[in-house]
Amino acid sequence: MRNTRTKSLPAGRRLPLAFALAAILGIALFALTACASGGNGEGGADSASSDPIEIATKPMTEQYILGEMLKALVEDAGYEANVTKGIGGGTNNIQPAMERGDFDLYPEYTSSGWVLVLDHKAEGVDDAEMLEKLKEEYQANFGMTWVGMYGFNNTFTVAVRDEVAQQHNLKTTSDLAAVAPELVFGGNPDYIEREDGFPVLTETYGLTFKQVMDIDIGLKYQALRNGDIDVTNGFTTDAQLAAGGVTTLEDDKHLQVNYFCSTVVRQDALDSHPGLEEALMKMDGILSDKEMAELNYKVEVEGQDEATVARDFLVSKGLLKG
Repeated sequence: MRNTRTKSLPAGRRLPLAFALAAILGIALFALTACASGGNGEGGADSASSDPIEIATKPMTEQYILGEMLKALVEDAGYEANVTKGIGGGTNNIQPAMERGDFDLYPEYTSSGWVLVLDHKAEGVDDAEMLEKLKEEYQANFGMTWVGMYGFNNTFTVAVRDEVAQQHNLKTTSDLAAVAPELVFGGNPDYIEREDGFPVLTETYGLTFKQVMDIDIGLKYQALRNGDIDVTNGFTTDAQLAAGGVTTLEDDKHLQVNYFCSTVVRQDALDSHPGLEEALMKMDGILSDKEMAELNYKVEVEGQDEATVARDFLVSKGLLKG
């Protein structure tokens, strides 16, 4: 801190004693204030923003749970946090809101960011390379980054009834080809019709089923367990997979792109909230596909509160105190 000197005035022009004391006191207070604020214009640890962290989620159970996990960890780091639940349009509406600064962070899936935000093709890049390029391009284009990989992969899967899997020793989707002519496939109409859904599945694996049925997305697992159908499409973290009675087959030809989940966060939020990145990194590697499906089941099927489910899970992992 620079020394401050007072200049003597000529005789007959000296300040009255009260004014001189006030001047000295003012200089002392200024010096103390400068020291407290860092003195060189740079904020210290006490300069952290008091603005709450704004979290967005997509309109799906999984995202509601993840949003509550992120909120709990942010609050545990000493910051206020708000969750805006279930934004319609998902990535297509959340990303522009992130760019405007309406939100600071949200849970996102790697291939969604790669295809929907960066407009790349999903094929031809492995997962490690994709993540590095996501970080580079989000930082360069939007001033954002990806922090922590939760561990689970919410992608398409083929599910068969347990009895069918055991009877025919089905472990991979390739195994299904030999017995498909004896089986009934039931799937939700959009999957059966979409170009990257049922048509490419059957072409890639050489599948010809005895019958193909349109089944409402909310009823297909019930139809599977009831024996009305033998095979269906699903996602690897579907809540109903945790209820048992269903076997998922390995995508051994790597047809489906991966949707690993991570936190997309604005860089300015990380910069203005010391410790935020460390708090978000606590999500790294904590969830398997099975664990995510089980949490979804607790909320969707058992009707438990997503905030309670989220917190209990973090406590069980030793990331929060009970």
